[in-house]
Amino acid sequence: MNDNSEIDALNAICREAKAEGKLSGKNLTQLYELFGQRFTKALGTLKENRVKKYVFKPSGRTVWIVIGRERDYLIMPEAEFCMCDDFYFRVLDKKIHLCYHLIAQKIARNLGWYETIKENDELYEPLMSEWKKATA
Repeated sequence: MNDNSEIDALNAICREAKAEGKLSGKNLTQLYELFGQRFTKALGTLKENRVKKYVFKPSGRTVWIVIGRERDYLIMPEAEFCMCDDFYFRVLDKKIHLCYHLIAQKIARNLGWYETIKENDELYEPLMSEWKKATA
């Protein structure tokens, strides 16, 4: 399995789900076979509406956040990056390629299962510094 196979498979499933407007039983099975517990956690995150897309005005900057159990996690989808411990300890060690926050964000973005929060640009820096804080 190459490094990007998880991402490629997830992207393919997301494209299919987006076209159908839902995650089919087959999609759910594929995702579970691919990610196991990580998918179970991602699904819980989606059901609890914990994926947020912040849009800052007037700049139009967009920031994705997943509300975690301990804190909010900053996601950078283009870089396949998350601020969670799982990402630091398992993704960077190449044990896995995606933490469950990234899995949840990809599915949420494709199916529109996220909340959009509009904020003023003045709040961009304070919010970013809060989200970038390392866990205590």
